[in-house]
Amino acid sequence: MVSPTTENNEEARAFLQARLALFWKVLFLFTLAGGVLGLLAKPMVDPGPDLLITFGEIVLAGCLWWLCRRGKRSIRFCRIVDAGGLFVSAFIGVFLTRFLLIGFLREHALVSSEGTLMADAYISLIDLMPFAMFLAIRAALVPSQPRRTFFITAMVGAPRIVLTTLLVPAADGGLTRRHGSDAYPWLPSTAIMMWMIATITCTVISKVIYGLRAEVREARKFGQYVLERRIGEGAMGVVYRATHAMLRRPAAIKLLLKDRASEADLLRFEREVQLTSRLVHPNTISIFDYGRAADGTFYYVMEYLDGLDLQHLVDQYGPIDPARTIHILAQISGALAEAHALGLIHRDIKPANVVLTERPDEPDVVKVVDFGLVKKFGGNLAESAASEAITGTPLYMAPEAISRPDTIDGRSDLYAVGAVAYFLLTGRHVFEAATVIEICSKHMLEAPVPPSQRLGKALPADLEAIVLACLAKDRADRPASAAVLRTSLLACADANRLDLPATQAWWTAFRASRKDSSSTVDKPDSRPGTMAIDLGGRSTVDLG
Repeated sequence: MVSPTTENNEEARAFLQARLALFWKVLFLFTLAGGVLGLLAKPMVDPGPDLLITFGEIVLAGCLWWLCRRGKRSIRFCRIVDAGGLFVSAFIGVFLTRFLLIGFLREHALVSSEGTLMADAYISLIDLMPFAMFLAIRAALVPSQPRRTFFITAMVGAPRIVLTTLLVPAADGGLTRRHGSDAYPWLPSTAIMMWMIATITCTVISKVIYGLRAEVREARKFGQYVLERRIGEGAMGVVYRATHAMLRRPAAIKLLLKDRASEADLLRFEREVQLTSRLVHPNTISIFDYGRAADGTFYYVMEYLDGLDLQHLVDQYGPIDPARTIHILAQISGALAEAHALGLIHRDIKPANVVLTERPDEPDVVKVVDFGLVKKFGGNLAESAASEAITGTPLYMAPEAISRPDTIDGRSDLYAVGAVAYFLLTGRHVFEAATVIEICSKHMLEAPVPPSQRLGKALPADLEAIVLACLAKDRADRPASAAVLRTSLLACADANRLDLPATQAWWTAFRASRKDSSSTVDKPDSRPGTMAIDLGGRSTVDLG
């Protein structure tokens, strides 16, 4: 059982199902091992009811394990399997004990009432111990509130206590214990006392485990958000998928860890989040909240994007056709147009920072992410990077961002958009070299090879002209603004040729393949790294 505030949470449901499957797996292996050892100790000559009952216990545990590990089971189903399976197992186990007693009496030729009684008491009380152990394992493995554990443990112990005190082999072949038996009242009272100890022990175990899980959930809270799983990591922090505790809305939380960033870095990020939270364009990732945890960890909450970034899109599926490329670039330009109008430069536009997702009514929805290097026009670059340092991803960096980083403006972002377009169309970077210095040199001095020539086949002339204009060395030769770039892209001949049914079919196939491979959106490997490059000291610092 899980907390009332989280019992409908998908993570809690999946955890309960997984732990219940683990418990029944353990029980299956225990009963199977017991059955095998019993056969090895006493080879089967004349199979009796005890063998069938043992086989039934094994089959029951195996079936419940199979049921819990397959498909998506509801919390209600898991609770029924938890309590009901244990009750049936306890009921079956009683008859196994009774028939084992018959065999024990036969093998040892016990005929006296005293001998039968002592054998009965010995087997009855010893039988309670392994079953109590199984319930202790359940208390440790299966998430359950203490009162539920108390009720289940007491309930499944009742049939064992009642039936073992009522049923005993008799000389006439019956199984009913007479009312005047010397077993009363000490046998049932002893069994009850032992089971009370077992019940209290299981309840305490459950209380401790349940309390620890509650503490972990509380520790994973940032404001109204509960962390679920890590989906990315950079040099200065990590990104988690999270859920709002009340709204059940998924979100992504970026934690900037104190041991990876200086206080100045944290203050800079806090200022930048305040700036970027003003962005409301539909193609810009939304920032819901930000703050500092009790331990000083700075975090901010963004919308959760269920898709893949352009880096992985090209890595997995190759170059993108012109119509789809235009559709993507126009959305990036729209997001940048709003940012530039507010005086903000992104400074790190690259395929890994553009996520492609979908809506029910629209495939290929772009979200520009990671405004962590954003710079306000007229600001001092030293506030966000070391003095005399350039910041960004070298493969997508404008010449002026390398030579005079303090003079960059919105057209520097447009150069990066051109480099992203080049990558989408060709599957290759504009410039490739062995070192960062060589890449930077080529951005400043070398003219790019036209994308059609690099691809080895013709591309629409109007689109290729826009890409090369964005990659102009002189920013004056680039589109005047992101809004102008978007207008030019939408004026291309292929702008209205996006095959929507084919794109929707692509997304359907992508979702199915990702479900089969259990892949995730945020895979930081293969992404070009963002760097702060100190030209004076010739050193680089990876910023993730």
